[in-house]
Amino acid sequence: MPNINRSIDLVQHAVTLVVVSMVGLAANWTGTGVDIFSALPGMAIIYAIVMVGLAIAKIAPFYLPSIAWISIIAIGLTLPVSPAAGVLLPHLEKVSFLSLSVPILAYAGLAVAGRELEAFKKSGWKIVVVGVFVFLGTFLGSAVVAEVVLRMQGEIR
Repeated sequence: MPNINRSIDLVQHAVTLVVVSMVGLAANWTGTGVDIFSALPGMAIIYAIVMVGLAIAKIAPFYLPSIAWISIIAIGLTLPVSPAAGVLLPHLEKVSFLSLSVPILAYAGLAVAGRELEAFKKSGWKIVVVGVFVFLGTFLGSAVVAEVVLRMQGEIR
């Protein structure tokens, strides 16, 4: 079995999650128009699920990534057969998970950008040319596939 470091600092994660939750509430408000106080109970539920998942990942007798524990708890609580689903879902419906993903992905992009900038400096201008061709190829490939599928369905004549 691989040596996995499970020294999860729950206090640090709790503080970080408060900040992420506040940013998520603001993003939810601007993205969906649901006011912060209406979405707060749903965000508190998400916060609690994440913290319980992190705690289980820290103390579990076998290794399973924390995201797996968090997913198991969230899915178990919101299954239609769960008695908690009827209580939790009305609150969770007010939190747009798409709005939550935007700040998380932005942070991930910023975290990766620092390391990628060094690789970009080493690669020089050639990486820009390769990037342009990759984006152009992806765009044109997607357009061709869309054109073929739409013609097959009779949407375009």
